[in-house]
Amino acid sequence: MLSRQDLENAIPHALTQVNMINLGKKYVGKVRDVYIQDDRRVIITTDRISAFDRVLGVIPYRGQVLNQLSAWWFSQTAHIVKNHVISTPDPNVTVAHETLPLPVEIIVRGYITGVTSTSLWTLYANGERTPYGIPLPDGLKKNDQLPQPIITPTTKAQDGAHDERITRDEILAQGLVSPDIWAQIEQVALALFNYGQEVAQQAGLILVDTKYEFGLLNGELVLIDEVHTPDSSRFWTQASYDAGTPENFSKEFLREWFASRGYRGEGNIPTMPSDFIADVAHRYIHIYEQLTVKDFVAGELPAEQRIIQALQTLAK
Repeated sequence: MLSRQDLENAIPHALTQVNMINLGKKYVGKVRDVYIQDDRRVIITTDRISAFDRVLGVIPYRGQVLNQLSAWWFSQTAHIVKNHVISTPDPNVTVAHETLPLPVEIIVRGYITGVTSTSLWTLYANGERTPYGIPLPDGLKKNDQLPQPIITPTTKAQDGAHDERITRDEILAQGLVSPDIWAQIEQVALALFNYGQEVAQQAGLILVDTKYEFGLLNGELVLIDEVHTPDSSRFWTQASYDAGTPENFSKEFLREWFASRGYRGEGNIPTMPSDFIADVAHRYIHIYEQLTVKDFVAGELPAEQRIIQALQTLAK
């Protein structure tokens, strides 16, 4: 594990974006740079980090952790569903098949928690007993385990818009996804979540909830984006949960820090001190090392220089 001082020293060198004009059309998202080249997609996972629909700063090595952890999970879950990955030529880069993304995202929840306006706990605490069209029992407390994992779909955000709550019935009524594909999504999402919980438990962690994105490749359902990472999932340590104070080792740790300072996406963004940034980086790396049972090894060259070299090879 890199020391806290190593992580603080890496902050000025965090990867914000890479420009490769000869690689094809570029799309800049909140936390990724994507190049479209023929029938493949080159995805660069940067160190930019977002929450409350805003980019809040950078976390060193975030991109490497997410990209490498996703690659590991894709290999672990290939028996459940195919994925879009062609190769990972660099710790920050995934080359993927160009797929048709489905217009909905799937969140599977095993616990009732969260601090955002659309989190299951916020909705429940405000009196909703059928959020996302799913009936929940009375008497649940924050961070309680749900009777069984539930699927809470959202629309896939477009530029300048937010994810919107939606129900299974609305998805089918609006024709966003066919009934056959939706049935596959439900089955696959629950299987992925159950498997993810088993692996997390073996690592002394709890997979609290997670987001899955799916697409179609030649008409077949495939898993895309990232999977079971500290950005796409909530993780608690089992020991902290058993002690009654669940400790977040995911982006939720960052969300809670901002929420505790009154920031939920409006107004001026509070400045993250270097020791806090290092703490977030430490938690991301810890998740990687606990799940994969491998030491995290940072790239030797500066991130941008290393990625440009890898992409230049791809462009030839």
